[in-house]
Amino acid sequence: MKVSNCKVCFVALVQSFSHYNIVGQKLGVNLTSARDRGQLVFLEGLKSALEVLFHSQEGPHPLQFLREAGAGNLQSLYTFVKDALKPSDSGESPWKYPVLLVDNLSVLLSLGVGPVAVLDFMQYCRATVCCELKGNVVALVHDTEGAEDEGNDILLNGLRHQSHLILRAEGLATGFCKDVHGQAEHPLEEATAHSPAGSKCHLPIQDTG
Repeated sequence: MKVSNCKVCFVALVQSFSHYNIVGQKLGVNLTSARDRGQLVFLEGLKSALEVLFHSQEGPHPLQFLREAGAGNLQSLYTFVKDALKPSDSGESPWKYPVLLVDNLSVLLSLGVGPVAVLDFMQYCRATVCCELKGNVVALVHDTEGAEDEGNDILLNGLRHQSHLILRAEGLATGFCKDVHGQAEHPLEEATAHSPAGSKCHLPIQDTG
């Protein structure tokens, strides 16, 4: 699969577009150019959240759940993803192999969304992006050891069973070079590698291949 052929929907709930664009440039990817030519659909969660909370909306918003009691329905966010990646009516598009990126799902828990609702959202995205459109879903989830966060544990375990590949990034026990240690893990196999204390990032990947 060529990255240049992918139509990407990026649900960014943590950082601004400029942050990801700077990181992309270091990797040789120009997100601004991709967005301008229609290859990238970017949801800037920080900015959008302010719009939802402090401004009246004429129509449905991807983060509409922020204004709803209980914050348990992510249907509007799913609709945004589906519309962003659906093929054009003509069926002709330079972009193939749709990809959904979510950074990160743990933020939804912090906003009051239940883990079951987040898992339902991911299941719907998986059915649409992976099964129907033959694409991929990549999502980041944070897990801090010893936090005893039941909701996050439910989310991690649920995603583990849904995913075809899990990448775990961990800080080194020495505290140096935090971004260089990690492992690939098959979701159906028990991890046996040593897990040093500290924050870990879990990236479940929904892969059709």
